[in-house]
Amino acid sequence: MATSVLALANQSQAQSSAGRPREYYEIRRYHLQTGPQVKLTEDYLANALIPALNRMGIAPVGAFHLDIGPDTPTLYLLLPCAKLDTLVSAELQLAHDEQFQKAAAAFWSAPATAPAFQRIDSSLHVAFEGWPKLTLPAATAEHGKRIFQLRTYESPSSQAHVRKVEMFHHGEFDIFQRAGFSQIFYSDTLIGPRMPNLTYMLGFADLTDLNAKWDKFRADPEWIKLKSSPRYGYEEIVSNISNLILSPTAYSQV
Repeated sequence: MATSVLALANQSQAQSSAGRPREYYEIRRYHLQTGPQVKLTEDYLANALIPALNRMGIAPVGAFHLDIGPDTPTLYLLLPCAKLDTLVSAELQLAHDEQFQKAAAAFWSAPATAPAFQRIDSSLHVAFEGWPKLTLPAATAEHGKRIFQLRTYESPSSQAHVRKVEMFHHGEFDIFQRAGFSQIFYSDTLIGPRMPNLTYMLGFADLTDLNAKWDKFRADPEWIKLKSSPRYGYEEIVSNISNLILSPTAYSQV
């Protein structure tokens, strides 16, 4: 939690020094049980929650099925917002939105004997200074086929975490670009489990495209040079990687 408090305290200084306001992200997970829960939650997200969040200025909202990773079925939401207070108070505001309440009735009033979900958890993030806003892949506007990779890098210390974030700003963004990745967002985790860590999202046409682009990344001479530099290669600065494969729902805005 100390790392979270420090990061939050430094937010305004980081934003003003760069001159480029950084977005905040909530990554929310709806843990479900196979059966009626899935459709109930899908209908709620598509017809009640996402429209209400859009009215608050939280957009574009990403909604994803977990295809490869633990605890399926799970629905992931990516909520981007320029204003932290809007993002963290969104759930409280829903109670005052009559349009939302009408559309959400079945989900919100589900009985304990047939709950709408097993559990919800979430984490709060702030965009990297060098990648301050979410970038939509071209396939989103075209409603094309696409998948996403959500990666979280845990570090063994705060110093190692800071240096890993620095690596992105000192070359990794460009290496991803040369390899042809769709770079969606990069973020520091402010509040969430297993800190210190960072989370980012990449987009691909399919798994074949994903593997081909990572092969290009790993073979890039600049990546080989960057990861072996004394500043970043002095010890393992990433202690664990979580790697999830997500596919967008029909109502996803990402």
